[in-house]
Parts: sequence; C-alpha cells; structure tokens
Amino acid sequence: MKRLVVFASGSGSNAQRVAEYFKEKGTARIIGIYCNRSDAYVLKRAEKMDIPAVVFDKEAFFRSEEILRRLEALSPDLIVLAGFLWKMPDHILRAFPQKVINIHPALLPKYGGKGMYGDHVHRAVIAAGEKESGISVHYVNERYDEGAVVLQARCPVMPDDTPETLAKRIHALEYAYFPVVIEQILGLKNHSSD
Repeated sequence: MKRLVVFASGSGSNAQRVAEYFKEKGTARIIGIYCNRSDAYVLKRAEKMDIPAVVFDKEAFFRSEEILRRLEALSPDLIVLAGFLWKMPDHILRAFPQKVINIHPALLPKYGGKGMYGDHVHRAVIAAGEKESGISVHYVNERYDEGAVVLQARCPVMPDDTPETLAKRIHALEYAYFPVVIEQILGLKNHSSD
C-alpha cells in the first residue's frame, strides 16, 4: 500500500477526492493531512475520514526542521499539494526529491507564481480573454509553479464566464485527473484493466 501525505490550506475537496479514490482502489492511502490554517475546512474533512491531521505555523515549517522530521518519520511515497499556498522549503524538497507534486488551476506556465491561486487565477484568465483554461499537475521545485509538468487537462473559457463558473469546470478536471495522475506517478496504474 503506497503512502501519501497531503498538504492543504483551504476546503480540502481535492484531498477528500484523492482519499476516496484510493480507499475504493485499495492501492494507496493518505497517512496524514498537513495544514497551515487552524480554521481550514480540510481539517474537518480529515477528521470525518479518520486521517491524522497536523496544523503547523511558519516557524515549524520554514525556520525549524519539525515538519521535515515528521515527514521523514512517515516515509511517504509521495507528498501531494492540494490547494496549499506556501512555498515548500528547500530542506523538504531536498529530502524528498521528485516526490512532491502540486495541482494548479491553470495551464502553466501562464497564470502561475506567487499569489496566483483559486479565483485570482480564474479572474486573470477571464480578464486576459483566454479561450481555454485548465489544470496543470507538476513536480514542485524551489520556485512557485515552475517544476516539470506531468499532465495538463483543458476546458473552454465561455464568453459569459465568471470566476465561479470557470472554477466549477476547473474543479471537475481536478477531481477527474488528479487521483489518476497520482496513481500513475506511484506506478499503480494497471494498463491491462483500463
């Protein structure tokens, strides 16, 4: 059974989708949810799904090795960022090379970087008059949204879209593709049965 750790800062709908997907498959499980906000709804989801959750602050994450030591003790096969808004510190990336991935709600390299998350991204895409948007699943490196892209999936941007209507289409892509990409990265995808 492969072991996943998920980092999230908000609602946690992607974390829940990944947990449910692998619970059904029985090939991997989330062994911890790490969150930098004590009021984030992902913590309630973690409790309902009986997944251990850790809330941490900037001190523990950036200026000490507390979170690194916890991760090393868990020995995850993959660290998954699902709506996590802080940059991963270099000491964690060095300890888990090519084992940290992120999902971004746009087609990178466009609309990436610090401050580009959620509705900020969708507003920028609509304001620029883009005809399509989508998701990018990528490895995490020391710069925001610049790691190697593993998968992109696209959807149209409609002339009357609002950030909310575009977000619904983006979420549908995230829920459909993110667990499958994680499965492929972990080497769990059985091509003969798909």
